[in-house]
Amino acid sequence: MFVCSCFGVTEAQVQQHADNGACTPRQIASACKAGTDCGSCVRRIQAILGRGAFPRRDLADRGRPVVAGPEEYEDLEEAA
Repeated sequence: MFVCSCFGVTEAQVQQHADNGACTPRQIASACKAGTDCGSCVRRIQAILGRGAFPRRDLADRGRPVVAGPEEYEDLEEAA
């Protein structure tokens, strides 16, 4: 299944990049350009990476700290 229609990137390709160490949407974008054109696939990429659309809410639900690191702010700027 395609994740990024703009560049023809599949879910399997994103998963392979994640398995090879990419752990943020920006790192996925550097590896295969997914998420760099229209941006509609960024949330799906986040889900594949296990971050979900609202990662801080997930942490709060688990009773963990919700302080965002600098990489999360970068991801939010990219999605905007």
